[in-house]
Amino acid sequence: MTLDEVRSKYLAFFAERGHIVIPSASLVPQNDPTTLFTGSGMQPLLPYLLGRDHPGGKRLVDSQKCFRSMDIEEVGDNRHTTFFEMLGNWSLGDYFKQEQLTYFFTFLTEEIQIPKERLWVTCFEGDETLHLPKDTESAEIWKKLGIPEHHIRFYGSKKNWWSRSGIPEAMPVGEPGGPDSEVFYDFGQELKLHESSEFKNEVCNPNCDCGRFLEIGNSVFMQYVKNPSTGSGRDSFSKLPRQNVDFGGGLERIAAVSENEPDIFKVAHTSIIEQLEKITGKTYAENIRTFRIIADHVKAAVFLVADGVKPSNTDQGYFVRRLLRRAVRYADKLGITQSGLATVVEATARMYVHSYPEVLAQAADIQKIILTEEAQFRKTLARGIKEFERFAGQGMLSAHDAFQLVTTYGFPLELILEEAGEKGIKQIDIEGFKELLKEHQQLSRAGSEQKFKGGLADTAEKTVRLHTAHHLLLKALQIVLGPDVKQRGSNITQERLRIDFSYGAKMTNGQISKVEKIVNEKIKEDIPVVRTEMSKDEAEKLGAEHEFGAKYPDRVSVYSVGPLPTGRQDSRPFSIEFCGGPHTGSTGELATGELKFKIKKEEAVAQGIRRIKAVLE
Repeated sequence: MTLDEVRSKYLAFFAERGHIVIPSASLVPQNDPTTLFTGSGMQPLLPYLLGRDHPGGKRLVDSQKCFRSMDIEEVGDNRHTTFFEMLGNWSLGDYFKQEQLTYFFTFLTEEIQIPKERLWVTCFEGDETLHLPKDTESAEIWKKLGIPEHHIRFYGSKKNWWSRSGIPEAMPVGEPGGPDSEVFYDFGQELKLHESSEFKNEVCNPNCDCGRFLEIGNSVFMQYVKNPSTGSGRDSFSKLPRQNVDFGGGLERIAAVSENEPDIFKVAHTSIIEQLEKITGKTYAENIRTFRIIADHVKAAVFLVADGVKPSNTDQGYFVRRLLRRAVRYADKLGITQSGLATVVEATARMYVHSYPEVLAQAADIQKIILTEEAQFRKTLARGIKEFERFAGQGMLSAHDAFQLVTTYGFPLELILEEAGEKGIKQIDIEGFKELLKEHQQLSRAGSEQKFKGGLADTAEKTVRLHTAHHLLLKALQIVLGPDVKQRGSNITQERLRIDFSYGAKMTNGQISKVEKIVNEKIKEDIPVVRTEMSKDEAEKLGAEHEFGAKYPDRVSVYSVGPLPTGRQDSRPFSIEFCGGPHTGSTGELATGELKFKIKKEEAVAQGIRRIKAVLE
């Protein structure tokens, strides 16, 4: 089956069972401040998995665009891609394990016509230390559906526990998670690659990397939430107020196994491969790895640019640049000259014309961006080749030199190794290079996390309430102290919020009381908090507040306390800010019980910069 066929069958299957079809969110997260990209289907739905009501109801289904930057170096085998679609269905406090596993089994065996004998499943073996029980319930359901017992395996939290942070011990306080049950397709003994690999003496199982098994879907049962640390120092978990199902299945993988095809690229990149064969006169079969890397990287870059990300040296734009530069280096191996990659754009867009018509509508603009980036990179590359020749003259390549070639001149490591053989470089400090690259990645990751967290320590309910209070506070400060007050920093935990803002004098007790009164009045009014996606220019015209010096993409998320302007003067919201969220649904949610907003401290932190610490108590 094609991608379009599998996608449409999946959406229709769950729509017939009471699910509302929701559109794919952008690859650039708008309501998750903890990451650069949307890398899973659940990311845009996190506030609803945490307990907020979704306007579509309790049953949802979609096909979500995803990009995983950590997979760039893995691309080249038969299954890894950086861009993919995740089929997803959710139960928000509605059905649970029995219905979910039955739904997916029925979809695979009846709609996709996969023989049940080809299916293997894994379940959570439990963790006695953390008092997390073994998931025997899921195993029993699978048996009754027809999965033989020897096709059911149990694994620990490294394999069969899901949270955004990984294993239970790594989860921050307030993070939801739970056991999962994964489904694998068995290509059969003939695909075992053991004889020439490190796995040749191991018993084959669904989680080995021999090539025989391919994971095609994962049902996560969101049952637990991480509790604050207790006096014992041990991690503990409690049941979520409502138990949710979060399913994710690889569209490309399911389409591939529907054809019993272990090579995902033959199903998910057909038009791109055909275009590459046309412009090079070479075949995929004779240039498999090179074709895969070019096809994947160009497709991912096309979708990222379509979602407003342009090549740059920072943040999301850095990965678009890295994808395109790596694609250019491999295109050179096929003899593709200037402008060749741009011709792949339309082939990519036409593959998705029915599901993502906006990509084809932007194809001409995307081609221009890729042409410009390719031309600029080739100039950089010319300088890099001169550097390479200088190193060749020395007969060796230090860790620093290799690092410079990769990060400054865009040479992938594997091409450095190939050219070093051709140019007679016999000594290369690969291990030293890997250490430098690891340090660079850790620093970049830390910087990105700090920037995109927006000051939130976690996404616990208390933290989210204080985040909304932070928006009310900034506006109240502008009302009391004047419109020149601007945010200069923030930090929000479950215990308190902190805001740094521009103001040249110590606040009086009267000013502090007025600010508190305004915030508490707005909480009492129970005003809706609304997220809207719009162009950056439009948001700026509306007067949306944003942090000084921060850079924003062309498409942004704004949160307004009150509805956005509709042309009438009386429709202006109380406040409006550039923000990735998350927030409460209304200001009234801040006043649970007898909670009131209270400023605990006001002080100077630098010349012309004041700091407030405040709580809900």
